[in-house]
This record gives sequence, C-alpha cells and structure tokens, in this order.
Amino acid sequence: MAFLSGSVSFERFKVTGKVPKQFGDDQIEILQNHAIGKFQTSSEDNIHVGFLAGSHLLDTDFDLEKNLIGDALHCAIRIDTNQVPSAMKKAWLQIELAAAIAESRTGRPTKVQRQEAKDFVEQRCAVEASSGKYHKMNQFPILWDFSNEMFYFGGSSESAIGHGADLFSKAFDVELSRLTAGSIATAWADKHKCRSLLENSSPAAFHPDQEGNEYAWLNSDAANYDFLGNEFMMWLWWHLENESDTLKLEDNSEVTAMLAKTLSLECPFGAFGKETITSESPVKLPEAGHAIRSGKIPRKTGMILNRFGQQFDLVLSAESFGVSGAKIQKDDEAEGRVIFESRIESIRSLSETVDALFHVFCKKRLAKSWNNELEKIRNWLISDFKQKRKPAA
Repeated sequence: MAFLSGSVSFERFKVTGKVPKQFGDDQIEILQNHAIGKFQTSSEDNIHVGFLAGSHLLDTDFDLEKNLIGDALHCAIRIDTNQVPSAMKKAWLQIELAAAIAESRTGRPTKVQRQEAKDFVEQRCAVEASSGKYHKMNQFPILWDFSNEMFYFGGSSESAIGHGADLFSKAFDVELSRLTAGSIATAWADKHKCRSLLENSSPAAFHPDQEGNEYAWLNSDAANYDFLGNEFMMWLWWHLENESDTLKLEDNSEVTAMLAKTLSLECPFGAFGKETITSESPVKLPEAGHAIRSGKIPRKTGMILNRFGQQFDLVLSAESFGVSGAKIQKDDEAEGRVIFESRIESIRSLSETVDALFHVFCKKRLAKSWNNELEKIRNWLISDFKQKRKPAA
C-alpha cells in the first residue's frame, strides 16, 4: 500500500468528466470488473492491464474498508508483459542466418532464406511466450483524490503511466490530463487572465552570450511550456542563494526551501552531456557552479520544503513535475485508519505546496519585471559563482 506507508513517488493527472459525487459500492464494482485477469484487455505485444486491491501482487479482493480512505480511492494497477527480449530475437535470427550462409555458395543468404529465418524466429517467439518463460508482473499504486479531482500514479515509466492512465480513464469513464510544468503554468495563467503572456514566452537565455535556448528534450513543434520547470529550478537556486530561503505564497502562507541531496543538470542543446551531483547540499559544490556556468540547466533536484510546520523531503523533476522519494512526516497522535487519512492529507499538502511555490515563479516569469530578474541571474552566473565557488586551497 505504497501511498499509505514509506516514501512516495508519483506523476499526477487532473480528473474531469463523469466524476461521481461520492465514492461507494459502484466504484468497488468497477474495480472488480476490471481486475487483472478477470477481463480481456488488448493483447497487442502481449501486454495485459488490470486493477489490484493493493495489498500484494495477486490481491483482487476489493472492498470499501480497504480501498476507500476518507474521500480518496486507493488501490493498484498491475501490468503483465509476456515479451521475448529483442536481444534474444536478434540472437536467434543471427543463428538462423549463419546456418543459411554456411549452405550458400555466395556466402550470403538469399531473400527467401532471410524470410524463412524471420518466420522461424517469430514462431519460436510465440512458443517461448506461451511457455510463460518471459512473463513479468509489475504493480503500481494509484490514488484518486476525489476532493481535489486528482489522480496519482505511483510510477515514472512512460509506458506504465500510459497503460495505467488508459485503464483508469476507460474503466471509470473519466478524462485524465497530465500535470506537468507547462500545464500547471497554463492553468495559473488562465486563472490570472494572462494566457497571452504565456503564449508569447520562450526559453530564457540565462547566459549573456546565448541568444536563446532550444531545449533538446522538448518537442519544439508543439506549444510546450514545460521548459518553465527548468527555469523555475534555475530561478529558485538563484533566489535561495541571493534573496531568501523563505518565500511568500499567493495565499499569504510562507514556505522555507532548500535544495538538497541530488541535482541533475543537462546541456539544453545536447552538446555538453549530463551531470548528476549527490551531496547534502549539491548546489554548494564547485562542480555545480562549473556545470551551471557552462550552460547546463537543472532537470531534477532534491528539495526540502517546510510549510505550516510540516516538512517534505522530495526529488522533483523539472518538466513533468513528477515527485520521487518523498518522505511524509508521521502524525504521532494518529491511530488506526486516521493514520492513512493523515498520510493522504499530507500528500495533498505536498502537491499543493510544490505547485504554490511554482506559482510564485510563474508570477515573476510573466511579469514586466522578468527581464530585470533575468539580468540578476545572469550577473550571478558570471560573477558571483567565480567568487564563491573557488575550490579550497
């Protein structure tokens, strides 16, 4: 029951469409009807997907007591694959072609022999798959936060996220919209009636000798604002170093932040590679300064956030805003099911705090004063780091 104990990792989706007014027996019945192994999913590539009750890999015993926690639905999705590894297919094909070459006078297999070899490999793959030799089962916890219309998927594999979201949306007849830095920024801009400012934005050039950035990891042919997640991390790094470690949020609450544990950076042009730094405070190390001065941009960072007296220790991915390894503080006074309800409330608070911190940046980024802020960051990169990041003698 991953969301209910230990550290948590997740990607988030906004839930819209035919959302029920409250959870109850109808949702439990849907889970049962779409349990793994109890209905036929698309067998393309021998992949089957279904719900689990969440206790273990074979648990399909759903009930209100187990799966409904307050106003949230908690269970799991299992993805079964039965695929022969591509390396094995390639090896079998090479063996068949080698045998054909040995019998050939020209030393090369004919077109007919190549096709016969491919057909043999396909037949062998079918036989091997039917034996169950390559059958793998993976489960991923999910949480449907009804009060906030949010779906949490406990995994980061794009393939698993796709299969899980597809099952959930079809089973419950709802629509899922993935929350990323770009979609969160878009929702904020719509709320504050500044969508046109967002649409006219483009990746900032943090280094004076750069006219602009083209992020190699983003689709430049689409309206993709996920680059704001990378800029947010750069801005936050600068702000914590030079302004204050406490930021005031839109609701007038305050969050104290620190970048900690891990920092991953990458050249936006794909020219200078990637770098991951692990330390209690990676941004304080000389190699972090060198990486950011050379033009690398943050793509993932660990952070410690404290708001309303509650502390969150997590790793945040810049573009997807996916959270990993988040540690949730315990409520020492909670007992029984209240422990689970307290955990879910903490996950809500974590999500809200991360988004609220990002909203502070969005307000700065779309304001007329952004160029002044950007100039401060540029000066920090070319001067402040040179003074403060010299290795000790």
